[in-house]
Amino acid sequence: MHFEFLLEEESAEKVLDNILPQIVTGEHSYRCIRYQGKQDMLKNLPIELKAYAKYITSDYRIVVLIDKDRDDCRVLKNRLDNMAIEAGLITKTNAQHNNFQVVNRISIEEIEAWFFGDADAMRKAYPRLSKNFERKEKYRNPDAITNTSEVLEAFLQRNGYFKTGIRKIEVANDISKYMLPLNNTSKSFQVFWQGITDCLQS
Repeated sequence: MHFEFLLEEESAEKVLDNILPQIVTGEHSYRCIRYQGKQDMLKNLPIELKAYAKYITSDYRIVVLIDKDRDDCRVLKNRLDNMAIEAGLITKTNAQHNNFQVVNRISIEEIEAWFFGDADAMRKAYPRLSKNFERKEKYRNPDAITNTSEVLEAFLQRNGYFKTGIRKIEVANDISKYMLPLNNTSKSFQVFWQGITDCLQS
């Protein structure tokens, strides 16, 4: 099985490069393709998907990962599914008998929520973080945190890190290299990881 991961930014690529080797192993392979932000991705996806439709084989899976931000999750998911269908590809949502080619997944509301979903990984990356911060109501449900990247920056700064401003790519790499996907409490991460698992079992 070969995966093509279509991503909106470099920080997402850093995360996947650190966690995918835990599941995409042996005869499986992957490649990450990143865009210059969400709008660039949405603009170019229809063209890219039509190009894929011309040559991908049965052992290819395209995984699209995009941040929810302020969008309606269902509307954004439908938009992505429709792009794939219009390109002549079969999405996981609309497939029968696991014959899908495209898996569309949304990080809610931003990929930084996935970091809050693995508090142990955050503490290993930044040891000064408090021992049980994930038990506080503010952080208990990672996907419910609004303005996730800003919350993460403020949290790290309060604990003595990145006083001059967060460096997103560095943080993504620092935390994700310690992440254990099966332990992540972010629902959107769990759905993403299950999508990859389903691909490998299809």
